[in-house]
Amino acid sequence: MQGGEDLYFTDEKICDIVSSIKKLYPDCAITLSIGEKSYDSYKSYFDAGADRYLLRHETANPAHYAKLHPENLSAENRKQCLYNLKEIGYAVGTGFMVGSPFQTAENLAEDMLFIKQLQPHMVGIGPFISHKDTPFAKEKSGNLELTLFMLGLIRLSLPNVLLPATTALGTIHPNGREKGILAGANVVMPNLSPVDVRKKYMLYDNKICTGDESAQCRNCLERRMQSIGYKIVTDRGDPKEL
Repeated sequence: MQGGEDLYFTDEKICDIVSSIKKLYPDCAITLSIGEKSYDSYKSYFDAGADRYLLRHETANPAHYAKLHPENLSAENRKQCLYNLKEIGYAVGTGFMVGSPFQTAENLAEDMLFIKQLQPHMVGIGPFISHKDTPFAKEKSGNLELTLFMLGLIRLSLPNVLLPATTALGTIHPNGREKGILAGANVVMPNLSPVDVRKKYMLYDNKICTGDESAQCRNCLERRMQSIGYKIVTDRGDPKEL
């Protein structure tokens, strides 16, 4: 479940949704990605049945973070949220964009050190791709080769981590997701949301698979993984203990 912008979804409503899903599908793993919240809010979602939480730190460098986010957000609070999530008991995911505006090699090194310290269960990275309606509309997209290199570094640093080959990789290169798997990624994610709502949460321009139905997207991924000698497994994929 992704979101965070619509204030209609109070903690109470989110907890109701989570608990309802868990009652209907007790064996499923519920993943939330709804941004920075208080410790108590995170705890209430967890108690309602949420298992995983994705919150990309985006950059471990406070000065770089300030260039990418509004003044009311801070790198310190983002990091604290991640530690709170781990303390509560979530399987935690973080990550960053490769080639984001103003990013330096030193920033990437800091990201790796932070990830090593945090020891997340999941790491989501992908190339930065601009969106026409943002202040970064004219910024250059991230680099495929550097993204693959960072995937390999993360796999070496955290051998058991869940590491997606993102849709963004497939957007900047026809075989981007396949290359991501070969570089060390071990997760691919089909788009299962209804086609008619996908444009409402487009994070970047020219995203692939936006017109495919869920079954089409899944079947396409299966064929792509088979082409490089891999088979998609559709169990829960619980992260291993670190």
